[in-house]
Amino acid sequence: MKIGFIGLGKMGGRMTQRLMKHGHTCVVFDQDAQAVQQVCKQGAQAAGSLDELVQQLQGPRVVWVMLPAGKITQETIELLAKRMQPEDVIIDGGNSFYKDDLKRQDFLKKFGIHLLDVGTSGGVWGLENGYCLMIGGVRQVYEQCEPLFAALAPGANDAAYKAVAQGEGSPDDQAAQQGYLWCGPCGSGHFVKMVHNGIEYGLMQAYAEGFELLQAREEIGQQVGNIAQVWRRGSVVRSWLLDLCAAALHEDVQLSAYQGHVADSGEGRWTVEAALEQRVPANVLSCALYTRFRSRQEISFAEKMLSAMRAGFGGHKETA
Repeated sequence: MKIGFIGLGKMGGRMTQRLMKHGHTCVVFDQDAQAVQQVCKQGAQAAGSLDELVQQLQGPRVVWVMLPAGKITQETIELLAKRMQPEDVIIDGGNSFYKDDLKRQDFLKKFGIHLLDVGTSGGVWGLENGYCLMIGGVRQVYEQCEPLFAALAPGANDAAYKAVAQGEGSPDDQAAQQGYLWCGPCGSGHFVKMVHNGIEYGLMQAYAEGFELLQAREEIGQQVGNIAQVWRRGSVVRSWLLDLCAAALHEDVQLSAYQGHVADSGEGRWTVEAALEQRVPANVLSCALYTRFRSRQEISFAEKMLSAMRAGFGGHKETA
């Protein structure tokens, strides 16, 4: 397929490379000309403006928007709507609020344009390992774009995955086993990704507090890096996040490169808000969010551990 791609940041640029490796053609645009040049060296076609990007695509066009949630995504979608044609498709692959998806769907209906909301997880490692994709929107439009999702997804070759694979079933079963899934109507993809990130907060907080407890015990504090390593071998708490902990501790067991200032994405807050709206207890997820607030007031080893994991999976830098 030929796809327009807007936003070539930490994830977007790598996503276009993975798409091209699987035979798709990418027409790319970003305000950062150097980012465009870098991706074009890998075979992408450059567009100097949104007009040029749309003109280089044939209907029904598919344009993937990979920008920060909020104003910039909203403005870009509005500008695209004025340039695209009925039956064209806009994919929002950023971390947008699911309620905003519903508003945008209503807006785009006036132009006859379809919206797919795609929660995307994989961080800076997605080019190599693939991306987990959670998709919302009209089922028929999802199926039209499915070759793109299949190219971006990890596939079913992961050893840990194979241990719990359920075999072939419905098309959705098979897609899920590849690493992508149509989750439901518009807003569903970003809702699932929102909960995913809420769970991520809780998991990270559990690791961070556990390692702080280990580090505080004088007799074993210097072994904390090796403890992370041994837990990776057959333990029930092994995970990619634990891998990132082990890598950070191997570099510096004191995590001295980190200040412990831990940012929170909008999705952590939205998860807690959704739990309140639906009257679902979310004790761990709420506590993890509040701990991130606390990290901006004091510094602890746990917060440094959180910063190290965020840097590991997403390339996130600490901000004051």
